[in-house]
Amino acid sequence: DCLLSRGLGDVYKRQVSGKIAPIFTLVLLWKPNMLRLTNVKLPLNHQPEELKLAILSILEISAEQLVDFSVFKRGYDARKKSNIILMYTLDVETTVNEELLITHSKNQNIKTSPDTSYKFVGQAPENLSERPVVIGMGPCGLFAGLLLAQMGFKPIILERGKDVRQRTKDTFGFWRKKILNTESNVQFGEGGAGTFSDGKLYSQVKDPKHYSRKVLHEFVDAGAPAEILFVSKPHIGTFKLVTMVEQMRAEIHRLGGEVRFDQRVDDIHFESANDGTDNMQVTGLTLATGEVISTKHIALAIGHSARDTFAMLHEKGVFIKAKPFSVGFRIEHEQSVIDDARFGENAGNPILGAADYKLVHHCKNGRSVYSFCMCPGGTVVAAASEEGRLVTNGMSQYSRHERNANSAIVVGISPEDYDENGSKDNVLAGIEFQRRLEETAFKLGGENYDAPVQLVGDFLAGRKSGEHGSVSPSYKPGVKYCDLSETLPAYAIEAIREALPAFERKIKGFSMADATLTAVETRTSSPINITRDKESFESVNTRGLYPAGEGAGYAGGILSAGIDGIKVAEAMALSMLKQHA
Repeated sequence: DCLLSRGLGDVYKRQVSGKIAPIFTLVLLWKPNMLRLTNVKLPLNHQPEELKLAILSILEISAEQLVDFSVFKRGYDARKKSNIILMYTLDVETTVNEELLITHSKNQNIKTSPDTSYKFVGQAPENLSERPVVIGMGPCGLFAGLLLAQMGFKPIILERGKDVRQRTKDTFGFWRKKILNTESNVQFGEGGAGTFSDGKLYSQVKDPKHYSRKVLHEFVDAGAPAEILFVSKPHIGTFKLVTMVEQMRAEIHRLGGEVRFDQRVDDIHFESANDGTDNMQVTGLTLATGEVISTKHIALAIGHSARDTFAMLHEKGVFIKAKPFSVGFRIEHEQSVIDDARFGENAGNPILGAADYKLVHHCKNGRSVYSFCMCPGGTVVAAASEEGRLVTNGMSQYSRHERNANSAIVVGISPEDYDENGSKDNVLAGIEFQRRLEETAFKLGGENYDAPVQLVGDFLAGRKSGEHGSVSPSYKPGVKYCDLSETLPAYAIEAIREALPAFERKIKGFSMADATLTAVETRTSSPINITRDKESFESVNTRGLYPAGEGAGYAGGILSAGIDGIKVAEAMALSMLKQHA
C-alpha cells in the first residue's frame, strides 16, 4: 500500500520547485519492516532535497543507508500565518531498519509502517445461487456493490435515480430552468448526494483496518488524481466524480455484477426469522415496476433523503429511531477574504490551495452552531428532491476556482425539537420538521425555487435586505432578498446571530456586512437511525437487512460512506458463505 507513482512525484514537483528530477521514487508494494516517520516538519517553501535531509537527520543515518522513501501523508499547520509549516508522514526504507527501531525505540514518531493493504474476507463459490442486492448507489452502495463483485457474489445494485450523466443533465436543467425531477436530482441518482459537493475525501471516523486506503485506491484506479493518496484533505470535485463513478460501475459489470437505474424499491418482503424471537427475515423486494426480486441479503444504502423508503420501513416494523441533525443557512464570502484570513501573505500558494475553515460556537441558549461542508472556491446549489420544498447545498469543482467560498452555518437540534408538542414518540418527526422549514423557504423565495437570501449585516441588525453588496450570491436558479428570521425556529436564529460575531474573532471578515446567507440547509445528515447489530451489521430486528451509510445513520460524507459500504459488504459475504457451507 506504499504505492507512490511518478505521477505523485510529478504533482509534488510542480507544486514546490518546478525542478525536472522527480522528488519521490517508485515503491511498488508495502514491504515488511519499513519505517513510518510521523510529525516531520519543514517550512512551506522548503526545497525538495530538504525532505531527504530531514530523514537523514531524524534517523541519524548516512545517505548511503537510505534506500527509498515515500510520502504517506502531507498536511500543514497554518496557526501562524507568517510561518506555515508542512507536516509529513513518511514511509522509509533503509539498510538498517531493524537497528533503527531499536535505537529509536522511545521515539513515538519512528515506528514500523503498518500494513494498510486490503484483504478480502472470502470468495463466493461458483455454485452460489443467491445474489445479494444493494439498494442505492451513492458512495456507500457503490463500494458495497464493488466489494461484493470483487469477491465474486455478482450483486444486483438498484438505484431509483438515473445514471450519473443523465442525472447531471437533469440537475443542471433544474438549476437553469427550475424544472425538478423528483427521482433525478442532487439527492437521487448514481453517485449519491456526494456527486454534487466538494468531493471531500477525509473523515474523522475510526479506521483501524485502514478501509479508507481501499476507498482511495479504488478512486485513483477509477481516475481520481493520485495526490488524494497523500494530501491531508483530499478532494475531487463534481466533474471528476462523474467519470470515476462511471468507471467503477463498468468494473462492477465486468466482474459479473448488475447495475439497474430507475428502479425504486417500493416494498421489502419479510417472514419470521424462526429464531425464537419476534425478529424478521428478509426474503426479497418489490420494485415500483411491479417486479419481484428474491434474496435474503439486502444492503440498505438509500441516503439521507429517501423519506418515502424510511416511512415504508417503519410501517413494515423495521426498528428505527429518531436521531439529532442540524439546520441552518449557507454563508458566502469572497474566497480571497478566507484566504487572507487563514494564510496571510502565503495566500495563493499552490500547496495550500483555496483556504477552508472549521468553526464551532457554544451559545448562551444551550445550542451549538458550527460550520459544515465547507466548499472553498465553490457555489451554493439547489438541492431539492420534493416539489414545493427548497433545500440548499454546497459544491466545488476540483480546481476550486470560483469567486466565493461557502459553507453551511448550522444549529444542532434534537428529537425533542422535531415535534411541535415536544413529543419524541414519532420517530419520523424529524422528516416533518425538515419539510416545514423547506416549505417556508420555498414560499419566501417566491414558490419557483429561487432561494431567500439576506446579507449578514442585515441579518444581525434584524432588517430585510434589498440587494447584494460585494458578495454576489451564487445560488441557482436565483435568489430573493428576504428576512431570514422567518425560515428557522427562534432559538436557531438567536444562536446564529450570536455565533457569527464569535466566528469573526477567529476569521477576520467572517461577519462582514456584505457576506451572504442563503436559506435553507436541512439535509446535514439523516433524521433517523436504522439501528443495526454491532457484530453482524444487520438490522437489530431484521435478519438479512443491512442498514448502511448516511441514510441509516452510519456515515457523514463520501469517505465514511465508502468505508461503511466495505464493512457491510464483508458482513454480507461472511453471512452468505456461512449459509452456503
